[in-house]
Amino acid sequence: MKKLQIIKRLEKTDENNKERLIEKLKKKDTLGDVEFDSLIIADFDESLKSVTTSLLYTDISPKEKIFITLNQWFDESLLRETSSQPLYFPSINKRNYDEFSAEYFKTFNHHPNQLSFLSFDLVGLVYYLILQNNLIINDELFKKKTLFKGKIGVFEIKDNKINHILNFYKVENNEFKKIF
Repeated sequence: MKKLQIIKRLEKTDENNKERLIEKLKKKDTLGDVEFDSLIIADFDESLKSVTTSLLYTDISPKEKIFITLNQWFDESLLRETSSQPLYFPSINKRNYDEFSAEYFKTFNHHPNQLSFLSFDLVGLVYYLILQNNLIINDELFKKKTLFKGKIGVFEIKDNKINHILNFYKVENNEFKKIF
C-alpha cells in the first residue's frame, strides 16, 4: 500500500496515536513496494554505519530486507549498532581469527592487520605448493586442483587461480553468528 493511502486511511480511524503514526510515515522517503529482498552495501567502518542508519528514514529495514556487506573483519562496533542488525557478511573463520590475533599480540605486542592474516596463510600456501611440486618452482604450481587449509581459512587452487573460501556470518544480538 502506498504511503499516501495509508496516511488517508489512518486519518479516518479513531486510533489513539494516529497523529504520531502519520508524522512518522511522513518522515519516510518510501513506503512498501520496493522491488528487492536484499541490499548489498559495499562499505566499511563509519561509512557503513552511516548508510545503514540513513535507511531508517525509509522503510528499508534489516528486519524486513537482508543487509549484506563486505568482509568486516569482526568489527566489534557493529555489535552496538542494533538498528542495522541483522547484518550479513563473508569473512575468514572467527575462531581461527581470534586465535591468530591472540598469538600475534603475544608475539609482537600489537594487534595484527588484515595483511598479517593473509600473509601468514599465503606463505604457508606457497610452501605447501612447492612441496607438492617436488621443490620445483614453476608455472605448474597453480595448475593442479587442490585445497589448502591455512590458519585463517581454506584456499582452493583451480584453473591457475587461488580462491579464498570464506565463511558467512550474521551480526545479531550482540554477537557474530556463523551461518556457514
